[in-house]
Amino acid sequence: MVIVVLIAGAVGLLVRMATNAQKNELKFNSITLSSLPSSFDGLTIFFISDIHKREVSNTLLEKIPSTVDFVLIGGDLAESKVPLNRIEDNLKKLKRLAPTYFVYGNNDYEVGKESLESLFRKVGILPLNNHTARIESELGENIYIIGVEDFTLGNANLEKALKECPRDGFKILLSHNPDIYDQIHNENEISLIVSGHTHGGQIRFFGIGPYKKGGLFVRKKAIILISNGYGTTLLPLRLGAPAEAHIIELRK
Repeated sequence: MVIVVLIAGAVGLLVRMATNAQKNELKFNSITLSSLPSSFDGLTIFFISDIHKREVSNTLLEKIPSTVDFVLIGGDLAESKVPLNRIEDNLKKLKRLAPTYFVYGNNDYEVGKESLESLFRKVGILPLNNHTARIESELGENIYIIGVEDFTLGNANLEKALKECPRDGFKILLSHNPDIYDQIHNENEISLIVSGHTHGGQIRFFGIGPYKKGGLFVRKKAIILISNGYGTTLLPLRLGAPAEAHIIELRK
């Protein structure tokens, strides 16, 4: 009898973990920043990272407001053995929402940079390979999206990307790995960092996992949003860190 109960409990836990891995939770994060140019008050960003093998679900897309200003893809769009047509379909879905910017994660290189860059050109997505994108409002004010390649593999060059924007400009740093925080300095004046990579630990028992659970953290040098991510790696299971994507609203 005890064995039957244990088996039933194990099966129930696996079902729950598989369900968590397929969730389409959309988190709303409203962030107030005094340095935000006034004409960008209310700017809305859709942020998704760590898609890996998943298809971006219409269930998720239907939750997204129609007023999204741009999309940020925080790396690990895919990994080895993910069909290129699935990657292309995901990119097309995201690009339909708004202008879209991408940075590489460590698993993206498994697909092949040349293959991905070809898809980006085809779909019209801008990869920020240690570069900065300038976004101008109708009133002539600017914000800057700084994108760095994967920090884990040593490809990030924050210094190079920062040269493409004024020191006092309003900056959002898009980096797959949140450890990029240790590379920035107060004088860089970066207001917000958005990252993924950790999957929030992906599988957490009693609140403990290999990485800290994702969230919005106010730190000394910048505010940082770390996503639990949308897909999974190794095992298609999650516990204590359900799959998620984000709407980020910036307020003055």
